Amino acid sequence: MKTLLLSACIFLSLGATASRAQTNVVCTLIVSADTGKPLLDEGDCDRRMSPASTFKIAISLMGFDSGILESPDKPVLPFKKGYADFLPQWRHSQTPASWMRDSVVWYSQQVTLRLGPEKFAHYVKAFDYGNQDVSGDPAQNNGLTHAWLSSSLQISPKEQAGFIRKLIHHDLPVSDKAVSETTAILDQGMKGDWRVYGKTGSGGVKGADGKLTKPFGWFVGWATRGKDTVVFARLIQFDQGSAIGAGPQARDGLISSVFLTKGVLK
Repeated sequence: MKTLLLSACIFLSLGATASRAQTNVVCTLIVSADTGKPLLDEGDCDRRMSPASTFKIAISLMGFDSGILESPDKPVLPFKKGYADFLPQWRHSQTPASWMRDSVVWYSQQVTLRLGPEKFAHYVKAFDYGNQDVSGDPAQNNGLTHAWLSSSLQISPKEQAGFIRKLIHHDLPVSDKAVSETTAILDQGMKGDWRVYGKTGSGGVKGADGKLTKPFGWFVGWATRGKDTVVFARLIQFDQGSAIGAGPQARDGLISSVFLTKGVLK
């Protein structure tokens, strides 16, 4: 199990400066939060991909609803030897806010381990989240800690948008506190006239040999401007290189082309 996660981290780190011969925007989807009507629908928005760290949105809802998570500052979980430590900022104690901000893999895994397999699977099904497959890697019995990390759980941009719409309308089977606390730790601040809430995700497509190729990046969430609220999902993919920075690239590209460009969303 640790070897599989290490492989994913190596994939993120190696080739960070490698040339990406082609950056493909797989999908850019913006929908009205109220009606679900597409305001911008470009590309293959039905293509499923691993949610990677965008699944932290779902884990946050599970954690706050179950009482494992208490507030943006609590609980403080200590870093322990053997945890995923790919990035320096992961190698110390974390709060829910720092977990979401720095996309700390081990904190996610500590929340799902505390939930246990039955409750975890129940939430994923109740959320109607993508293909709902939390089995993990074949023959590894690691779904509880790895299903969303370039593994069995897959979701499309359209499904991401549907999930976010249910979140902000309080249509998911979680408490109001779970929604409000999750919203607080997803706040990206003002981007032009819009206040943006969202989460990035980076990963790769896992082959039969267990190796990751074709790195991808997500940015998923919602934005508000006055009385207007829109839900968004952007998915990008490279034909080579590493996944490092793929999620932030998806985020920065969407914010620049949609929320900071006048006239795109009227």
